[in-house]
Amino acid sequence: MQPAHIKPRLLGHWGTSPGINLVWAHLNRLVVQRGQDVLLMIGPGHGGPAANANAWLEGTWSELYPDVPRDAAGMLKLFRQFSTPGGVPSHVSPPTPGSIHEGGELGYVLTHAFGAAFDNPDLLVAAIVGDGEAETGPLEGSWKGISFLHPVRDGTVLPILHLNGYKIANPTVLARKSESELRGLLEGHGYEVYVVAGDEPARVHDALAETLFACHDRIGEIRRGAREGGWRGRPRWPLIVLRTPKGWTGPREVGGLPVEGTFRSHQVPLAAVREDKSQLAMLEQWLRSYKPEELFDEKGRPVARLEKHRPKGDKRISATPHANGGKILRKLGLPDISRFALELTAPGVRSHESTRQLGTWLRDVFRENPDRFRLCVGQARASGQAVNELKIESVKLRPAHVVAPVA
Repeated sequence: MQPAHIKPRLLGHWGTSPGINLVWAHLNRLVVQRGQDVLLMIGPGHGGPAANANAWLEGTWSELYPDVPRDAAGMLKLFRQFSTPGGVPSHVSPPTPGSIHEGGELGYVLTHAFGAAFDNPDLLVAAIVGDGEAETGPLEGSWKGISFLHPVRDGTVLPILHLNGYKIANPTVLARKSESELRGLLEGHGYEVYVVAGDEPARVHDALAETLFACHDRIGEIRRGAREGGWRGRPRWPLIVLRTPKGWTGPREVGGLPVEGTFRSHQVPLAAVREDKSQLAMLEQWLRSYKPEELFDEKGRPVARLEKHRPKGDKRISATPHANGGKILRKLGLPDISRFALELTAPGVRSHESTRQLGTWLRDVFRENPDRFRLCVGQARASGQAVNELKIESVKLRPAHVVAPVA
């Protein structure tokens, strides 16, 4: 490698990317071997390199952006587009195939995951929750969404709490808890907790493969029991706690300071690679450690033996129609709004609340769309008084349609 191979300004987030790659690979195995439809939500969306790379490897990127083919030339263009003006953002973003979750908005991944699962009975929504993200207010409130998931008419949300130990510059709270304390916290929210932990890649792969299939088996038991009438009460859905080092498989030490497993791996672990020959050599050694010559052919395309591990068509995580509203959109039956207008013979002759009139219209929207329309109500209070409140009268909803308040 030469300094000219390196961008003048490096930007990105390496620390969380290994965990995203790990989860993506094992979800693909689940899709291929069991045919499960999977929508992946990436909470630590600043790990955009992982999502973009996997979409390219699956072929979806090249289908949507034909000027970036699935070969060495396309790979080079993808790299050069990354985090450049007019190129691809460094975070998971709307142009990323398969994503409906913006990477910079830490804290909302579970809210979006539950929204995708409601009224979508055969879908598995895997939601990676970063441990820094887990400290935000919205995420702390979102754990409770599990209480509103119905096993008959809704899909399933599988949270994967990725504890890599650090935020951008600090240790994280949940990663410092003992396993028993963490289990107690998550079980209190209503989850059945599975733990995968380690720093040896082969062992972690084995453990995650076994655990993910065990969770899928458990989800199947809950669904069958509820749909065949043998299940009573609210089920305890699976949750995976994944403990792996931050910046895993990257440089372990740079300039005498530890990097892997610390906050120093959060962004670019070899920041002086253009100026420092020793860092440049480390980068080449790091990249070659993945043995790219065994994974790509002479034209830079993924080798044929890897194809059997890749889902096909709409089963690909990056191509799922559940992340493309244009493919699965169903129009709502909306009552003619003119029927709900107030009749006025002159200015100032009637006193009426606009929200109550809106409520009568929404009542009929529910009646015409009993399994397709949901209302999420956010309520803020200041000085003891409601500053934003919506009241709807005379609307009878199924219990699962009364959703926990969200921001």
